[in-house]
Amino acid sequence: MNTNSLIYVAGHTGMVGSAIVRALKKNGYNNILTATSQELNLIRQTDVELFFEKHKPEYVFVAAAKVGGIYANNTYKAQFLYENLMIAANIIHSAYKYGTKKLLFLGSSCIYPKFAPQPLKEEYLLTGALEPTNEPYAIAKIVGLKLCDTYRFQYGCNFISVMPTNLYGINDNYHPENSHVIPALIKRFHEAKEKKLPEVEVWGTGTPFREFLFTDDLADACIFLMNNYNNYGWINVGSGEEISIRDLAYLIKKIVGYNGNIVFNPNMPDGTPRKLLDCTKIHNMGWRAKTPLTEGLKITYNDFLSKIEKKDQ
Repeated sequence: MNTNSLIYVAGHTGMVGSAIVRALKKNGYNNILTATSQELNLIRQTDVELFFEKHKPEYVFVAAAKVGGIYANNTYKAQFLYENLMIAANIIHSAYKYGTKKLLFLGSSCIYPKFAPQPLKEEYLLTGALEPTNEPYAIAKIVGLKLCDTYRFQYGCNFISVMPTNLYGINDNYHPENSHVIPALIKRFHEAKEKKLPEVEVWGTGTPFREFLFTDDLADACIFLMNNYNNYGWINVGSGEEISIRDLAYLIKKIVGYNGNIVFNPNMPDGTPRKLLDCTKIHNMGWRAKTPLTEGLKITYNDFLSKIEKKDQ
């Protein structure tokens, strides 16, 4: 990419998409194309094709997706499968049809089998059963990365796929039911602090381990890969560090300043026991995450507080 290239960021209002836009601007890219969901319905094939026909973006970042935590994935299975399938298929096919030079598709670490060896290598894909609670979302993401590879094979498209680990950061989703673990815990501990509640319930046993990546680090990786990676296959992007949900809960409790107790509810699902990505591939290319978890959580909590302040105003 050069600084004047027309770059389309699909999903620019979301946590990942907005981070990519910030990173592009920071790096001097000034010709960024965006469209809200009101302006462009990515689930409608005709709408997407007309958009690409009109604008003909040179580079495309596919950060648009229907996302959520365990509850949302397990409740809205059909929506997660259908909407994510349509988004991937519509954008990738239109990029091919209207001559996009390069496309980067964002997947998720949940594409890997539930009980795959740790850390998760790229070649472990489709070697075992998926985690049932997010299987529809994972299947849609697998289709997306396979579309990138098959369009490369059949049409010579320079389409690549990135598989990030669990993400958090600025502009996260704090929906009480549909959010991921970090924003859910931030919101829960903050509200408990404000209401002076004696305890906070955390779903599951607290024993699973998770790897977390600050979304601005992912955005930096995406620009790095758009400029340096041109091969078949997907590439993992993670922090290389993991933490138990129990330790994460206590860390967020400390950052928020909540003084009550934490009660773990073993009757609620834990999800995959462990999910750490093997990032040897991108590390060998010279990229590594920069933001420590504690620092990233403090930035995220401050962003959450600023959202509350704006809402109050």
